[in-house]
Amino acid sequence: MTISEVSKKYELTEDTIRYYEKVGLIPKVPRNKSGIRNFDDNSCRWLEFVKCMRSAGMPIDALIKYINLTKQGEKNC
Repeated sequence: MTISEVSKKYELTEDTIRYYEKVGLIPKVPRNKSGIRNFDDNSCRWLEFVKCMRSAGMPIDALIKYINLTKQGEKNC
């Protein structure tokens, strides 16, 4: 899916989605040969998770810390 399709589906602005990618809230989105973002299932699941956590009131800074901890794997358990 393109960023405009994802923006409509999740009711987020394109700028918000780009920001989430820039700060690491969602992994780098795969791009096509022209450099256009091509959101796959994994990218969409991350976006759903971030949207859910933001809707629950989690601040971006706390969410970034949480996601960074999850990337470190089981050593954080």
